[in-house]
Amino acid sequence: MDKGSVQDVAFYSEALQEELQLYIYVPANYSPLYKYNILIASDGKDYFQLGGVTRLADELIDNYEIENVIIAFVPYKNIDDRRRKYIPSGEQHEAYLRFLAHELVPYLDAEYATYQMGMSRAVIGDSMAATASLMAALKYPSIFGKAILQSPYVDEDVIQAVEQFQHTSAISVYHIIGKGETAVTTTDKQIKDFLTPNRQLHQLLVSKSIPTFYDEFDGDHTWKHWKPDLRRALIENFN
Repeated sequence: MDKGSVQDVAFYSEALQEELQLYIYVPANYSPLYKYNILIASDGKDYFQLGGVTRLADELIDNYEIENVIIAFVPYKNIDDRRRKYIPSGEQHEAYLRFLAHELVPYLDAEYATYQMGMSRAVIGDSMAATASLMAALKYPSIFGKAILQSPYVDEDVIQAVEQFQHTSAISVYHIIGKGETAVTTTDKQIKDFLTPNRQLHQLLVSKSIPTFYDEFDGDHTWKHWKPDLRRALIENFN
């Protein structure tokens, strides 16, 4: 199996007024003669290290189980940084979404041979990073046509954003949550029920006729469950 390459990119964001260290995975078969899908992962270092996404992508592309995809991993600096950027009440949330849509996507489209269409771009995240991914697709549906949500943090702001969303045929959502996610310890040391609001979110997505894949797994709010799910997530979104 041929291995894709991973490039380290120092990227200065005008929207965030800071330099971000990105990792960009390019498949082994990359050629500018072909077109590539894009997957953008918030919690990028976790998807890279804990999720093992690059090895999985190598295998799935090699076996023709998914189409060609370029993956941009966007790490967070620390717990506070993650909170500021990923959840709707965070003070840098809007700027982070602008960075994804208006800086990172144009950069990827300029550097690589991409389809340059909403349905060829997916955003993925776990927990709060899933929240950021959903919010990005809701805010910029013509740019991000697919949101892959692994146990998203769902609050009133998220529910309200989905309720107000108009372009229901523009996006599709892949959404999983663990049946054991009823008492999750959050980074600010609160205990939260993730399962109930995720069920509410799912019902809302269905009522809005947003194309949705939904599954409840037996397990808790950890990479132990998110990592094995990635195979199905990639195949569902890029087959």
